[in-house]
Amino acid sequence: MKTLQPLSDFFKAIEKDYRISITHIGIYAALLQFRVEKGFVNPIEVYRYEIMKLAKITGPVTYHKCMRELNEYGYISYLPKRNRNQRSTIYFPI
Repeated sequence: MKTLQPLSDFFKAIEKDYRISITHIGIYAALLQFRVEKGFVNPIEVYRYEIMKLAKITGPVTYHKCMRELNEYGYISYLPKRNRNQRSTIYFPI
């Protein structure tokens, strides 16, 4: 049950947020799944392709746009790496 709470909290938070699309939801759910697989750590460090695969997203432009917006809207704290060989860092609110 502990692993479902962050997703439930996210859905409550976005209930009246018209800016959030199904793509944002898919990416956020993929981030949470990745976090669970890594032992529920905060922050997580990810490669773009890992999250895109989980979220079923094929376009890197879409991924970066949604990640940037989730960061701007305060749902995550996203520290991207410009080097493709380094993982980006993502913090979840506590």
